[in-house]
Amino acid sequence: MSDFISPDDTRYDRRSRELVRFGREAIAVENPVRVKEFFSADFRVHAPDGDMDLDALQEFWTQMRDAFTGYYCERREIVSAGALIGARTEMGGVFEKPFTASPVGTLPPHGRAVTLPLVNMFRYDDEGRLAEEWVMYDNLAWLRQLGADPLAE
Repeated sequence: MSDFISPDDTRYDRRSRELVRFGREAIAVENPVRVKEFFSADFRVHAPDGDMDLDALQEFWTQMRDAFTGYYCERREIVSAGALIGARTEMGGVFEKPFTASPVGTLPPHGRAVTLPLVNMFRYDDEGRLAEEWVMYDNLAWLRQLGADPLAE
């Protein structure tokens, strides 16, 4: 994990370091109080499988934590400009329990490590809370790591 950004790395601005810390303290582990403080009430995420509100996003994180032992959410690169932050993010863990958040249905575990590389753009509101996120990832590569290949069927 040496190439992940540390929340104490002063080469990054305060908001960027807080985003790193949030991945460790409120995505990789359940922390509803921290989530409530971090997000605006009308938060939306725009993802490959459609838009989600905060409740749906938290459910996704829960499903990831449930399926992947050692689940993590880390940042590899961050660029910050005003109300926007761009990040190259990685989530992952060891696939040891059924994964219910797959777009092709529940997938059985295979016991191997998986990684989900993401590219995110975050927009913060005037109060400094996360208001909107755009996220892109290769859904087909993700499904193949999980043992599903919808193109082969």
